[in-house]
Amino acid sequence: MKVEFAPLSVPLQRRLQTASVVQWIFSFLGLAQCCTAAFIALFFTRFWLVSTLYAAWWLIDREKPSKGGRRIHILRNCIVWRYMRDYFPITLMKTAELDPRQNYLVGFHPHGVLAAGAFLNFCTEASGFSMLFPGITPHLMMLSLWFRIPFFRDYVMSGGLIPSDKESASYVLQKPGGGNLLAIIVGGAQEALDARPGSFTLLLKNRKGFVRLAIQHGTPLVPSFSFGENDVFDQVKNPKGSWLRWIQHRLQKIMGISLPLFHARGIFQYSFGLIPYRRPICTVVGKPIPVQKKHRPSEEEVDRVHQKYLSELSDLFEKHKAKYNVPEDSHLEFI
Repeated sequence: MKVEFAPLSVPLQRRLQTASVVQWIFSFLGLAQCCTAAFIALFFTRFWLVSTLYAAWWLIDREKPSKGGRRIHILRNCIVWRYMRDYFPITLMKTAELDPRQNYLVGFHPHGVLAAGAFLNFCTEASGFSMLFPGITPHLMMLSLWFRIPFFRDYVMSGGLIPSDKESASYVLQKPGGGNLLAIIVGGAQEALDARPGSFTLLLKNRKGFVRLAIQHGTPLVPSFSFGENDVFDQVKNPKGSWLRWIQHRLQKIMGISLPLFHARGIFQYSFGLIPYRRPICTVVGKPIPVQKKHRPSEEEVDRVHQKYLSELSDLFEKHKAKYNVPEDSHLEFI
């Protein structure tokens, strides 16, 4: 006898979607601090052995994040990510096939405030990454700072996140047999300070390290653009030259992370809060740009490939922008 469950009501589905987004925001804004506090606090309780054993494990396992991490497929396929996908909703679109015998370096743009599209599309299976790109294992780079936090490091590794340093990137790109994709949010935390609805400003003009890395490993470059990434949060005005922007830049240099003062809607009301707006995000993955391998590329060679990348990214944006209600007179601006 087959048991069939009644579909969830629309109000319940919406509550679950909102709850999934709340836990995602908490996981990056509060979970790290909670993990640190719990690790320290346990030393002063009868459960001190838990922190002691974890500290020993942490020491033994300290190189794991830079060696491809430790993904947990059960967590990548967790239903909570599907609710988060449906909240916005978030979709992933491919424009070309990726050969599983190759490794790839994907540039993700823009960063947005919290990089929702990058996280959901590359760190979970909610948008069907493995079905769209069979035989490809995705990795997403994240600030190395987060991998120094006890317990939290294991949580972020479970989705395929790795530290944003050359050692970690090289490990993935030089894996024999191919089938690995390394996604880099090129604009980084600094680009988040320009993330607001209607903005298409990318911090990319002088960012060439990822291009040099691709040439050194002979890895094809793949541009991607996430339409709607900047639309899910508003941000307090912080024009260049303002005191707020100066403080944000100073904090970024000290801490390594930017602190955009973002806001959107609340949980039970729509006027103000830290919950993102329900606005669609679609990450469009472009076609690979072949790169000739050279261990020590010249500046001219890096500039040439970088210019090719900018051109392909612009073409990708122009070709698809009409589908996502981007005004005809809007174009990418590289700074």
